[in-house]
Amino acid sequence: MTSVGRATAVPVVDLRHTSGQVRSSLREAAHEVGFFYLLGHGVPQTLARRVLDAARSLFALPQADKDAVAMVRSPHFRGYTRLGGELTRGEVDWREQIDIGPERPSIGGPGKPDYLWLQGPNQWPAGLPELPRIVDEWDAALSSVARTLLRHWAASLGSPPDAFDAAFAETPATLIKIIRYPARAVGPQGVGAHRDAGVLTLLLAEPGSGGLQVRRGRGSHPDDGWVDVPPLEGAFIVNIGELLEVATGGYLRATEHRVSLRGAAAERISVPYFFNPRLDAQIPVLSLPAELAARTDARWSPTADPSDPIFAVYGRNAWKSRLRAHPDVADAHGYSSSRVG
Repeated sequence: MTSVGRATAVPVVDLRHTSGQVRSSLREAAHEVGFFYLLGHGVPQTLARRVLDAARSLFALPQADKDAVAMVRSPHFRGYTRLGGELTRGEVDWREQIDIGPERPSIGGPGKPDYLWLQGPNQWPAGLPELPRIVDEWDAALSSVARTLLRHWAASLGSPPDAFDAAFAETPATLIKIIRYPARAVGPQGVGAHRDAGVLTLLLAEPGSGGLQVRRGRGSHPDDGWVDVPPLEGAFIVNIGELLEVATGGYLRATEHRVSLRGAAAERISVPYFFNPRLDAQIPVLSLPAELAARTDARWSPTADPSDPIFAVYGRNAWKSRLRAHPDVADAHGYSSSRVG
């Protein structure tokens, strides 16, 4: 991860500081911006480099090897997606990627909530047998960081540090995407403007890469308010998802972000890690101290946009997102876009 210095468009939080400093910094970063750089996380840089090397090896495989594990083959939305094979808000995203979740048996079926289909086995490319082991190491390392952040957030908001623990017990529905954005694409949208459906995201961005943008403003034009968020040496880029908005009544902000390919001189590798609770878990709603509640937008509501409500049960929110992003997978397995859980 390459350095851009400390004068950045988003805050920097360092877990090596005192608990009080960390909690105050996390609370304000997630309230004011929803994005921040995270230092002092303890994840070895050697492991990060191995993950990026594995990503390069994955995308260097013959196209036929990648297509053999195409997501459309999986009822669990796991596997490889070709360039142009995903949508954000109905527009084509120009990236190729593989989606990997916890390796567990399928639990979906008749009479059960549709979102339970999101649990199931992964598809692994035969030409990269080391990938499952590297992904397991990455999952273990980042899960520990994510749990630490959640405990600090809970405490910073006046709740017991373990307030979120029960929702993540036993079978958290984590998701790892390994993504390549091309240098030259058919369109300028690497991934369109969106907010993450879960709780929090830890992003590993390739050194020297660009394209990630966060919307700081609220201008009327679609291109208003966007600022670049380049990699910072030794840091993860962290953002919160819609469920932390729900948990805090809108006090913490899930911010819109995108990847723009305009003027991209080189391809870009990134590996977002989405830390999410069990599929059937309902995120707890915290009771905020009066001084924090007074700083919350009283107009905030999970149903403020009737066309895109935020569901407190994680599986329902994730199912909505998957159906919209991958209509080909939904069609292949008979999932109705009108049923979100």
